[in-house]
Amino acid sequence: MDRSDAETSSIAYKVFTFEDNKTHTQESLCVSIPEVLDPQYGMYVWPCAVVLAQYLWTHREELRGRTVLELGAGVSLPGVVAARCGAQVILSDSANKPLCLENCRRSCEANGLRDVRVLGLSWGEISPDLILLPQLDVILGSDVFYDPDDFEDVIVTAAFLLRKNPRAQFWTTYQVRSADWSIEALLRRWGLDCVDVQLHQFDADRCELAGSTLPGSHSVQMMIITVRTEGSSATLTSPQDQS
Repeated sequence: MDRSDAETSSIAYKVFTFEDNKTHTQESLCVSIPEVLDPQYGMYVWPCAVVLAQYLWTHREELRGRTVLELGAGVSLPGVVAARCGAQVILSDSANKPLCLENCRRSCEANGLRDVRVLGLSWGEISPDLILLPQLDVILGSDVFYDPDDFEDVIVTAAFLLRKNPRAQFWTTYQVRSADWSIEALLRRWGLDCVDVQLHQFDADRCELAGSTLPGSHSVQMMIITVRTEGSSATLTSPQDQS
């Protein structure tokens, strides 16, 4: 059995069902996400992805017709939800991780999405593909503030995109892992502003979401990052210091 056969045999599909029981229509959305179970790949759905996808679901009316880019997409749950809600979506992961890019494509196939572009974009690199992206309305990042060594690269990429698209917003969720990790100085250095979004505002303050046991007991938070305008200041400046 070669590597591709082994990889295929280790794929499991996880189903997420987003519901809106607060409206008379009781709308729902079901998506199927392939996880590669081999530990050397690590392409799973993490708690942050479900929380961000829930935010997208509750803001689905705003997403229709908008252009959305997901950074570090991996299994692409948020991007897939955005596309299923009517957004024009571009999925991206590191240009040096072809297996992750392939899994982005696999997630699109599993959900019947044929018009979603998949690009190799490495954080911190101003590549031709990054420069040539179309006008963006929303940038997504699920758990991209995972490793402090990557924080500035993520911020550099976000700052470039937000300056190029000054009306765009960067919607990102993160898991609180250490009270010592902060992006406050990086936001100031790169001229970005930030506000936090309380999970109860989009019904995500629960141990189970979308029919799954995620986010479980993990402490997940969300923030929206934008270009800093004259006279503004960051309301939330750290992804990890709120524990």
